[in-house]
Amino acid sequence: MAATFRRRLRRGAASTAVAALVLAALTASQSPAGAKNTAAKGQEPTPADTPIDGGAAYYTDLPPLNSPVPPRGSNHPRPDGDGIVTGPAQAGIPATVLAAYKKAESEIRAADPGCRLPWQLLAGIGKVESGQARGGAVDAEGTTLQPILGPQLNGRGFARITDTDGGRYDGDRTHDRAVGPMQFIPSTWSQGGPAGTGWGADGNGDGKKDPNNVFDAALAAGTYLCAGGRNLSVQQDLDSAVLGYNHSEEYLRTVLSWFAFYRTGSYEVPDGKGVLPAHRDGANGTGDHPSGRPEGRTGHGHGTGGPAGNHPRPGKTKPNGPAKPGGSGDGHTGSHTPGGDHTPGTPETPGTPQTPSGKPTPTPKPPTKPTTPTALQRVGDQDLTATAGTDFTTKAQVRAADAAGKPVAGVPVRFTLPDTTDARFPAGATTATVTTGKDGLATAPTLHAGDKTGDFTLRVTAVGRPAPAVDIKATVKAKPAPKVDLLTRTSDKELTATAGHAFAEDAVEIKATYQGEIAAGVPITATMITDDPDHPVQNDKGPYFKDPQATGDNKDKPVRTLTGLTTDADGLLKLPKIYTDSHPGTFLLRLATPNGTTLTLKLKIAAPPKTA
Repeated sequence: MAATFRRRLRRGAASTAVAALVLAALTASQSPAGAKNTAAKGQEPTPADTPIDGGAAYYTDLPPLNSPVPPRGSNHPRPDGDGIVTGPAQAGIPATVLAAYKKAESEIRAADPGCRLPWQLLAGIGKVESGQARGGAVDAEGTTLQPILGPQLNGRGFARITDTDGGRYDGDRTHDRAVGPMQFIPSTWSQGGPAGTGWGADGNGDGKKDPNNVFDAALAAGTYLCAGGRNLSVQQDLDSAVLGYNHSEEYLRTVLSWFAFYRTGSYEVPDGKGVLPAHRDGANGTGDHPSGRPEGRTGHGHGTGGPAGNHPRPGKTKPNGPAKPGGSGDGHTGSHTPGGDHTPGTPETPGTPQTPSGKPTPTPKPPTKPTTPTALQRVGDQDLTATAGTDFTTKAQVRAADAAGKPVAGVPVRFTLPDTTDARFPAGATTATVTTGKDGLATAPTLHAGDKTGDFTLRVTAVGRPAPAVDIKATVKAKPAPKVDLLTRTSDKELTATAGHAFAEDAVEIKATYQGEIAAGVPITATMITDDPDHPVQNDKGPYFKDPQATGDNKDKPVRTLTGLTTDADGLLKLPKIYTDSHPGTFLLRLATPNGTTLTLKLKIAAPPKTA
């Protein structure tokens, strides 16, 4: 198998059709519906929109020769996509990346069943765009360990797209670059789309839309492919969708080759163990990466990085003309065989891949199919407890096991918080995904309790696996009330008002202390009480408060017991405005703390003056 890394919009192309592609990419909008399928009719596509990745570079590795790859897209009979237990190493897809593709398929099937998006199409695009997130180099949440950036889209061999995001996604403040596992350009991610806010999506439910996250990027790509009412089981719609992703017939053929390959079978491999696409020495990609590893310039996969003479250099060879997806006539002089891209007379030997230097390397041993977990088992039988505003001292933990009760490693396990709690994982996340280790254990990150007290249930699921969910009970307890031994009023001015009128604003301010020190955060209840010295109860007449949260007819309803009051950092509390009814006299206001400390104030209400 010969592997090359090509430019999508070739510099100095002699073909007027290719020049038209460049012009279209420079002057377009964001609608995917503009990508018309003309490939099947033998014409260059002339799209009216910017490709989703800006026409950057992509991997042109093709599936192995020993795989049945009739790359005709969705018209090819479809066997079960998970049917292979062992097979070519290229059929292995990293666990988290595979879970992201399948999750996107599931969500889009529910939201847009008429699209018929197969996850294998996302896998084909992910393979061509980033080598499945660089072989699954992602963290437990599905975010790439290092940014995956395409070349700078500065018009030198690629489309020219000046900066649209201030470097937010691609770190470049002069021009845009394709970003992440599915290589979205920033403007496509954050602009246009059905709601006008971009095609970006939140695929992992963490409240963020991150093109560097494979769950987010896969859902966004699937939504884009399905736009415009497409039915991807129809060849024309399938071709149109892929061409909308990138305006290149060679790209279309490459994606559909991998699509068909994955439909014949695939298996899961651990994250970071996926086969990476190979690179060809002298490839003209100019993508930069903060770590010095530009996307499109670094290849570690198995394959033949053949001599430069085996493949036409971008801008040097006039295309022979387009052909049907997956067929011959890929713009090369020479022939094209599904699963290989080699010059006649230099056949490759299946099963004997070579490094770019030409030295044979051992044939990779196809991985065996990972064990499927049938159960998630709670580790520990104690409920999770914490005090409001503090961390839970115990972390939620589960064990993935197979039917024989043996631990299963490499299973993505998601911990999900309900809407009924304000407890959060680090960075304010409501979900956390952790991959099980060799012992089958997955431990959630530290959970921080919010201010809301009470019980809630933490749900634990195996992402993309049939194992039943596990529910873990958690409880947030109220903070112990601060100690207070004295409540005093900050003013000695007499509290007076006229019946039918309110007391002065901020008429009552109190201070809480404990052993002479400020007592902050003390809960206080204010109650208008009767003057019975033995059994004072809430009064039903005289001064009152109003409920600040009430609306409609209730907003002026008298409230004579007010809770939820708390002293500030200085131990002070100003009571809300106090109103009066038509009853004159002396009334009592009692202020009480949870530990029994009280302060009783007299409120004097004078009768209104008599009118003549």
